[in-house]
Amino acid sequence: MLFNSIQYLIFFSIVATVYYLISHKYRWGFLLVSSYYFYMCWKIEYVFLILASTISVYIAGILIEKHKDLRVKKWILVVTLLINLGILFVFKYYNFFSDSLRTALNQFNIFYNAPTLKLLLPVGISFYTFQIISYLADVFKGTQPAEKHFGYFAVFVAFFPKLISGPIERAKNLLPQFHEKHEFDYRMATNGLKLIAWGLFQKIVIADRLAIYVNQVYDNPGQYKGATIALATVFYAFQVYCDFCGYSDMAIGSGQVLGFRLMKNFDRPFHATSVSEFWRRWHISLSSWLNDYIYTPILINRRGWGKVGVIFSMFVTFIVCGLWHGANWTFVVFGLMHGLVLSIEAVTKNSWKKIRKAVPGALYNSVNLVLTFSFICFTFLFFRANSISDAFLLINNMMNIDFTNVDIAIPQVSRIEFLLCLLSIAILESVNLVQGKMEIRDVITKKNFLLRWASYSIFISFILFFRKTGAEFIYFQF
Repeated sequence: MLFNSIQYLIFFSIVATVYYLISHKYRWGFLLVSSYYFYMCWKIEYVFLILASTISVYIAGILIEKHKDLRVKKWILVVTLLINLGILFVFKYYNFFSDSLRTALNQFNIFYNAPTLKLLLPVGISFYTFQIISYLADVFKGTQPAEKHFGYFAVFVAFFPKLISGPIERAKNLLPQFHEKHEFDYRMATNGLKLIAWGLFQKIVIADRLAIYVNQVYDNPGQYKGATIALATVFYAFQVYCDFCGYSDMAIGSGQVLGFRLMKNFDRPFHATSVSEFWRRWHISLSSWLNDYIYTPILINRRGWGKVGVIFSMFVTFIVCGLWHGANWTFVVFGLMHGLVLSIEAVTKNSWKKIRKAVPGALYNSVNLVLTFSFICFTFLFFRANSISDAFLLINNMMNIDFTNVDIAIPQVSRIEFLLCLLSIAILESVNLVQGKMEIRDVITKKNFLLRWASYSIFISFILFFRKTGAEFIYFQF
């Protein structure tokens, strides 16, 4: 059941209505059943995976809190992590590592014939696995009490707005909200609906339209050169942003309608003036998770290594980041490139402070914004490429620019559609510029009735008229 479908509109309308009609004491059960139904719409059998993870982590959390012996607590933590990471490995990474090992050993005439598993990747498995890992780690550290009510914990894991593609919520933010009694809040609900509409606009008007151009170029890497590949790469940066930010906004908006406050996942990332700032603005729930549970613990453990410890911690973190996104070497390269540049930024930050003082602020920020965006787009080339060989073919062809004949048109995209691609990006960035100064939803809310509903009607009509529908969200594969 896709967020950008009529089925979800009907499902969510029923859930929101019933949720506020029933007593608070039954709401957790209703949300749990609704969330499991939502998940089973993809593949019924895989609900048992999320149930197994939920039960194992629920029991482990209580046992870790109960036991005083640190060694016992560590064993419980390790065993539970191995169970859940093992499930993730089998379904997402086994074939990748098996094939990579086979290829490596074949170079030395060592034949490795492990069977290939024909398993469908469960949607959302990376998201809910990271969420329960953070819960377990926080209980182990004593910063989060173990949840004793199994129903509340099960809803925390499976809550349908964020189940498939996040945000990756922390227990301290979301778990207490299931204990709260949510009265219908008109302003919160209408703000949530506005966010859903904006997320839908980003997905079906911008992302799905850009995808036509991007897919044609990237799925045929040998047919295009120069500016066409460069433009497809820039388009893909906006496509993946609008696709994922659109999903996140719809998830957060759905939560708001029901009275829940999910964490913000994007904050105008293409306005960043450094790669480190980009990661503070892009997929915030993942980047903060990586910082708290991978980077910082490793850095503390390697604090005697000085700058080498910083570099080592950064590379490990972004190898994990790359692999989290997918079982393909393209994602590993994506992570390594970010790890390299972030390491350079971290160990040279004092030098950059001196440069910033010596250069006019506007010039410094403008140059860094362009450089950062260019680097991000280049790494997204690997992120989107179907294979490493395709990525290098695209790079090689992109360098082949004929300045006497720069043609960025492709037959699969009409001139009008191409202009709409450019217009939609312009609208997106205009909204982001305004959003950096004020909350647009609050501005609209303060307008009189006629202006407010005229704005809604025009916006919805624009979505219906210019939509491109039918595409799944990109992050479903992660």
